[in-house]
Amino acid sequence: MTQPGVPFVAASAAAPLPHSGIGWLDEARRDNLAAFIQAGLPDTRVEAWKYTALRALAQRAFEQGDAQAAVRAVDPSLFALPAVDGPRLVFVNGMFRGDLSSLSDLPAGLTLQPLSAALAQDPEPLRFALSRRYRERGDAFASLNAAQAADGVVLRVAAGAKVDAPVHLVFIGAATGVDTAWHLRQVIELAECAELTLVEQHVGTDGARQLGTLVADVVLRDGARLHHTVLQDAATDTVLVRRDALTLGASAQALLHVLELGGSLVRHDLQAELAGDGARFDTRGVFMPRGRQHIDTQLAIRHQALGTASSSSWRGVADDRARGVFRGAIVVAPGADGSDASLNNKNLLLSPNAEIDTKPELEIYADEVQAAHGATVGQLDERALFYLRSRGIPLAEARTLLTAAFCRAVLDDLPDAALREHLAGLLAARLPV
Repeated sequence: MTQPGVPFVAASAAAPLPHSGIGWLDEARRDNLAAFIQAGLPDTRVEAWKYTALRALAQRAFEQGDAQAAVRAVDPSLFALPAVDGPRLVFVNGMFRGDLSSLSDLPAGLTLQPLSAALAQDPEPLRFALSRRYRERGDAFASLNAAQAADGVVLRVAAGAKVDAPVHLVFIGAATGVDTAWHLRQVIELAECAELTLVEQHVGTDGARQLGTLVADVVLRDGARLHHTVLQDAATDTVLVRRDALTLGASAQALLHVLELGGSLVRHDLQAELAGDGARFDTRGVFMPRGRQHIDTQLAIRHQALGTASSSSWRGVADDRARGVFRGAIVVAPGADGSDASLNNKNLLLSPNAEIDTKPELEIYADEVQAAHGATVGQLDERALFYLRSRGIPLAEARTLLTAAFCRAVLDDLPDAALREHLAGLLAARLPV
């Protein structure tokens, strides 16, 4: 059933499902497409989408895939990062590019391959992740992704293995001359006591008008450790919707840094479940919408076991007529005694026409819990500006210095110094002069 008068939904329904020939996968794709068509795009009456209207998107149509993606010219300097020279997997408009990837001589214990290859080799280990059904109306893009994702990333680290060189995942949106849609899936699993550094990068070329969806399932078994950095710098006309679901076993640890800089409409749902005793999840992030950008971050952390810990520090900076949205929700479930949770979201408005909506939430159903949360929205400190100007620093430069310092704070615990300085430079370069 299609919704008349909604081109986006109608066009998506007409797009062919990726060919697999795997019974359970084809059935899951059909069910998820039916759920997407039935529900349509969420509107602002859905609480989770209250501050992100999709009316303009609903009137657009996107061509599925890019026939030239396999040979489209890409400048490798587009995704070069300092100190990130390990195994690499590159996708252009949702299609795997072996010529841009680096998969030879993988470290011991690391399995890294495109989803299409993993399905061709042995689909059964992927059944649990890929056969999931998304039924809620707010899950529309997850349903669409589950129905249409033909490729993606399968990454596994064996028990006890420590992968020293960072794994680099690159997603490139290249201009095609028409509105194009692509969908990718990530399945990431670190076995017991495995360790991995993962750097994920989204970039775009001028003129790329795209809808991209990405769904990631990340599982950290007992004692595993993951450091994950996400640099989202998609092209100006890109709509990017992603959902990350992390599950942490006993004593597992995840440290996540996120920079949300690009795109026209960006939605990032980040869900973490601390399922094992002593698990820890730390997340740091910056979202910096400019012009008429809209960036929406939804963070949900659930403490489910004894002695778990989480800390979240996010900064938002909005300029021009941009809008930022942040929701940070922490739930300490019954039985998660001794949990320690903190969340703060601080925001700067650099223009009277910019807007940031922030909503911290905290629910506690356990005993002996330490928890704190808070959010602020304001402008630059006039006293600090006066101090800098009194020392001969021009007003514009003083504003940039203070804003850069405000954003950089979330990068302080990024372990790699070269990457930290590079990301700080990117943030500074995006600030108004």
